Amino acid sequence: MLTLQPKTKQAFTLNLQDIPRVKSITKADFLKHYFIPQKPVVIEHFIDHWPAYSKWNLEYMKHVGGHITVPLYDDRPVDFKDGFNEPHAKMKLADYVDLLKREPTKFRIFLWNALKEIPTLQKDFTFPDFGLRLMKGIPMLFFGGENSHTFMHYDIDLANIFHFHFEGKKQCILFDQNQNKHLYKIPHALITREDIDFANPDFNKWPALKNAKGYIANLNHGEVLYMPEGWWHYMQYITPGFSMSLRAIARKPKNLSKAIYNVLIMRNFDNVMRRIKGQKWIDWKNEQAILRTHNNL
Repeated sequence: MLTLQPKTKQAFTLNLQDIPRVKSITKADFLKHYFIPQKPVVIEHFIDHWPAYSKWNLEYMKHVGGHITVPLYDDRPVDFKDGFNEPHAKMKLADYVDLLKREPTKFRIFLWNALKEIPTLQKDFTFPDFGLRLMKGIPMLFFGGENSHTFMHYDIDLANIFHFHFEGKKQCILFDQNQNKHLYKIPHALITREDIDFANPDFNKWPALKNAKGYIANLNHGEVLYMPEGWWHYMQYITPGFSMSLRAIARKPKNLSKAIYNVLIMRNFDNVMRRIKGQKWIDWKNEQAILRTHNNL
């Protein structure tokens, strides 16, 4: 079993099993063994033939897109004044890459459609055939510095996600939707409590986490992680690097209906309540995450 990158010497005891790994995979085997049963997998050598495999690193991204201003996010708690996915700062990509290489930083690039702004990147890869129809208009890039991390979350559209990692090493923790009752999920949101450190959790404060069963993997340059529909994911950059996500629409009717609800109703309802109640709404949701989770203990 993989070990996490602890921030202290406290032993990490989340119940996690290694995500299965394969060297490569056929479309038929992917559909049979991973997509249909909705299980994660790491594919180690699926994109070795892409030009991106040898070209894509931080310096290359700086070279082709250094002049572009990019949105940055850190790990500050959600504020009622924040818009949906509103960035915390902006910076030229060249300056951001220099920052990543110079020192640890919490600033990350999140959900950046870089291929739209840097069309030459589209020549460096081909859309793979996994037997699913990929949404080709929205390949998204994610960058992070040493020890920066995302909150534990799942995506609003509950899509099937193929996460291609470049440069360095990234650690990924996954949970399926059956673990919701153990994860301190925030109501009317797609995240868990933001003050939970999934790299080194305090089980006295968050005892329900002892009951959660999940998966873990370290991603290296060129490896692909398949995350099934609606799975929770926490990403920690062990070293500076970046990833590209390709996605396919949720195929299970239950997940597709949840995705439609999230986009059309949940997100708008939450925005309205933020405007009406302000920080009291955020505080209430955080309290409910604890109360509802501990009611299941």
